[in-house]
Amino acid sequence: MPARLRWPLLILLLLSAAAAVTWLAAGRWTPSRSQFPLQGIDVSHHQGQIAWAALPAQGVGFAYIKATEGGDHRDRLFAANIRGAAAAGIRWGAYHFFTLCRPGADQAANVIATVPREPGMLPIAVDLEYMGNCGRAVSSEQLHVELDAFMTLVEAHYGQQVILYLTREFDEAYQISARVPRQLWLRSLVFEPDWPSRPWTIWQVSNFRRLRGIDGRVDWNVWRPA
Repeated sequence: MPARLRWPLLILLLLSAAAAVTWLAAGRWTPSRSQFPLQGIDVSHHQGQIAWAALPAQGVGFAYIKATEGGDHRDRLFAANIRGAAAAGIRWGAYHFFTLCRPGADQAANVIATVPREPGMLPIAVDLEYMGNCGRAVSSEQLHVELDAFMTLVEAHYGQQVILYLTREFDEAYQISARVPRQLWLRSLVFEPDWPSRPWTIWQVSNFRRLRGIDGRVDWNVWRPA
């Protein structure tokens, strides 16, 4: 190989190696345990079969597990995941992906028919984001009417208020954190969220955590200390 090509190739190899090391390190990164003692994951069927027994030793203290979406979709691994989490001693909660295309009452009925009422379960979480949602335009007032209908039925059934999962874009469009007095679960990768109108309860800090027992990447979250 000509000498003039060796150095660019060497630099490229070194950069590739550095990128690989950085990516591997990122998969192990979590915020400070002293600042946030309780940390955990959120999962769905996209993670496949999970070896739940392997997770507590890696710092998984809680898990939010996808149960439902819209008015009729149910996650095919929800039942297996809540059994696995409970058997591993991991406190679990269910989350519902709220679609803009179905009435809130229909979506509440789907949750109630799917998620059992279990002692000690975490509050139902409502996933409010654009990604994966239907493309129909919905006004802010329409959204709040349907969300209120959903919360009224779900909270009456489970006896506790829901938690609202929010992205910045969705919150800015519908003023959820300013108008709905519920605990907040906020997505803000790596950097602590500074955009809601009030403090958060759960912070989704990354979507690239890697754990033994889960194939591929998984979302990582921290719970604000009381």
